[in-house]
Amino acid sequence: MTALAITSTPANRLRAALGVVALIGLGIATYLTIVHYAGGAPVCAIAHGCETVQRSSYAKVGGVPVALAGLFGYLAVLVSLTRDGDDWRLATAFLAIAGLGFSLWLTWVEVGILHAICIWCVGSAVCMALLAGLSVARVVSSG
Repeated sequence: MTALAITSTPANRLRAALGVVALIGLGIATYLTIVHYAGGAPVCAIAHGCETVQRSSYAKVGGVPVALAGLFGYLAVLVSLTRDGDDWRLATAFLAIAGLGFSLWLTWVEVGILHAICIWCVGSAVCMALLAGLSVARVVSSG
């Protein structure tokens, strides 16, 4: 084996899975951010509530589009995955759990207040749930 070979350990597999999920979430958040700034409506073939959600007053928090916040959140997770050590694993878990909490609140807003479901938002929430679970598993397995 060369020095560049990467061994397939459970920790490496968790890190790779986290990276894939974070990239999918980043793709969703990037798409929704572009749609927001372009003033368009997201493609919404399944639930038909994407435009309702995207144009609601809840689509911004403190003047910042929620999609942009998600984009930065996924980028922060990806950056944390490029670093080694317990502190970085904890940072990844913290970011993912915070993102999941925010996603759960947004899902509650969609269902409970707006009575509309955005499939892109659901996809992002699923990504955050997977990131939270995988990142906690990564912290637990490292100790």
